[in-house]
Amino acid sequence: MGFFASVNGLISPAEEARVSVLDNGFTFGDSVYETLRTYGGRPFHLDRHFARLRNSARRIAVDLPQADGRLAEWLDALLARAGNPESYIRMIVTRGVGEISYRFERVKGPTVVMVVKPYEPLPESHYAEGIAVALVSVRRNAPEALDPAIKSCNLLNNVLAVREAQARGALEAILLNGRGDVAEGASSNVFAVKHGVVLTPPLEAGILAGITRDVILEQGAAWGVVVREETLRVPDLLSADEAFVTSTLKEAAPIRTIDGRPVGAGRPGPVTLKILQAFREYAPRHSR
Repeated sequence: MGFFASVNGLISPAEEARVSVLDNGFTFGDSVYETLRTYGGRPFHLDRHFARLRNSARRIAVDLPQADGRLAEWLDALLARAGNPESYIRMIVTRGVGEISYRFERVKGPTVVMVVKPYEPLPESHYAEGIAVALVSVRRNAPEALDPAIKSCNLLNNVLAVREAQARGALEAILLNGRGDVAEGASSNVFAVKHGVVLTPPLEAGILAGITRDVILEQGAAWGVVVREETLRVPDLLSADEAFVTSTLKEAAPIRTIDGRPVGAGRPGPVTLKILQAFREYAPRHSR
């Protein structure tokens, strides 16, 4: 098993990969990214991740000249070199190498980085028993300040939120938006189950459209559950019968406690477990 990186298609062990200290991604956080995982050694919904990566890049006015097919070739070569049974994948696109100034016309790029390492799933006990989350004091960036559709590598908002949650013994941080409504997790989307109906905040809450979130919204009816986008307030989340968070890496992780308070019966509920099972059947069929 291996930990490897590709910088503009050049593969090396991750610790030997090099990006210039003058790269705007380093000097300004001027970059976007996607996180993926594999099933059966193949990336999950690579098409959707490429589409979202391009959308993020377009929103910060970065041109990604390589076609999806070329990017897929680079990723395939990297996965083959790493040789992991299952892999974690990070794809990063920066504006390129500049001179630590706002003279963007002088920047040469973009820089395309891909990193692959062995995938480490959450312990199965987290799915059997649920996870602890915390409602943190750090608020989600206001959409007026930073477009939530940009999956930016500047993750200081998330880092501060997770550090607060970890200090309180929680695995994930749940952030509120400026109105005090539930927005999303630091690295996940949030769902609540009330009277058998699955609810998740709308994009207007200032959140990123998660790939796993989209799949659940699209497939819910086929999986035998009602899923709706609806504003969630803190009391709604605290009084939910069930709750869970979703992401490419977490799949659908049940929430056991919020700030130490049990959710529902304090264990994963039947709707959450149904969605988790259905997603685990869906994901391998949509990995290329």
